[in-house]
Amino acid sequence: MLKGTHSYVEDQRNEKIIIYINGEFFSRNEAKISVFDSGFLLGDGVWEGLRLHNGKLCFIEEHIERLYHGAGKLKIEIGRSEGELINLLFETLKVNKMHTDIHIRLIVSRGLKRTPYQHPNANVGGASIVIIPEYKKADATLLSEGIRLCLVETIRGSQNSQDPRLNTLSKLNCIFGCLEADEKGFDEGIMLDINGFVSTCNSTNFFIVKKGEVWTSTGEFCLPGITRGNIIILCQENNIPVFEKDFIMEDVYSADEVFVTGTFAGVIPAVVIDDTTIGRGNCGELTEKLYHLYKSKITALYPGEQN
Repeated sequence: MLKGTHSYVEDQRNEKIIIYINGEFFSRNEAKISVFDSGFLLGDGVWEGLRLHNGKLCFIEEHIERLYHGAGKLKIEIGRSEGELINLLFETLKVNKMHTDIHIRLIVSRGLKRTPYQHPNANVGGASIVIIPEYKKADATLLSEGIRLCLVETIRGSQNSQDPRLNTLSKLNCIFGCLEADEKGFDEGIMLDINGFVSTCNSTNFFIVKKGEVWTSTGEFCLPGITRGNIIILCQENNIPVFEKDFIMEDVYSADEVFVTGTFAGVIPAVVIDDTTIGRGNCGELTEKLYHLYKSKITALYPGEQN
């Protein structure tokens, strides 16, 4: 896999993973969804990316709350309680005999349709639920080498078009941003909001550091990232000034440090923005501090077994 915010160490065990689909388990090669499923036809559904660390699902309550919130906004009846859905996650992990360094994609679509049509009255039956667990360790070089970002023309929409705060299967907006960045030779794209302020990256949340202060967007036009929220809390707990505010690309180019956050890799430094090198072109001091603070929080919340 090419370098980027989701770069990981290849693991041959992923060829034999067991995937959950609507009450049944399938090997990777046999796992299939109908061409009449709303997720395939229309991107009609919600999803979460989860991490398993030392046998525990990190921030599972926050992830499940976000999933059900999104499903509620789309008026999708998941058909399972939050507790039942969490039990399905652990059942899938048990079948795979997985314990740590696992990334899980939990997908809920509106389910099967009798004919390819967008209106929910074409649906039959209940929601489709898919759980894909994989062995994934983040590429350790991300912290030392950082990533390269660029501004893209694709912007984040408003809440009354395609709400950018919902984690839906319809990722076209982010895919356009990803394609633009890739065509320019960068790892991810920085996306502005409808007012011209910096909002987010196409698959991670975005932060800058200026004179000891940490800035991120207001959150109005970006996904409410679980890791993003934890970094804000860690700043507050460690007397690091942090602000959710409007700022522009000129602030980014003159920043002392830039980093992005996500469930998979945690905190990742960005060392180049367009044709501008940030700081000394490596991981900044405050970014590294937040990386280790977040890593320590994970270890404290989800410790391994004591020998």
